[in-house]
Amino acid sequence: MAKEKEKQQTDELNDYENQKSVALKTHQRINQELCGRLLELRSGYAKVELDTTREMTVDEMGLVHGGFTFAAADFAAMAAVNDPNVVLVSSQCRFLAPVKVGDRVVFEAKELYKETKKRTVYVTGYYEEIKVFEGEFMAVVLDRHVLKLKLVKDEE
Repeated sequence: MAKEKEKQQTDELNDYENQKSVALKTHQRINQELCGRLLELRSGYAKVELDTTREMTVDEMGLVHGGFTFAAADFAAMAAVNDPNVVLVSSQCRFLAPVKVGDRVVFEAKELYKETKKRTVYVTGYYEEIKVFEGEFMAVVLDRHVLKLKLVKDEE
């Protein structure tokens, strides 16, 4: 009985720790006007809001280029991992509805899988009640910044 109570207290403490806000440790120089503004950050969770502008459009109808939608989703995913040396290695994404100028899209990212250096993050994006984006992002946390790694050229 005492062990059960101790486990419950530990679980409650872990839940509390996960609910606390944390400081952003990655992507600190990202242009939040183009890639979304960080609204909320907790361990394994991030919320990013993208206010779309006419600079993001691809046509006279006001359709926003999907690259901006993807950039905001990617920012949310990397913030959820929140390590200074996190890099995106792959993603599987679906653009479910068009985004237009003036839309405010909110992205929520939740870290699903955390195995040593590999991280899987699920991201959804909503404009009001409409799901416009969902994706799974695979990230890796490196020992040092990706630009400080010694990369080897492929020999053909």
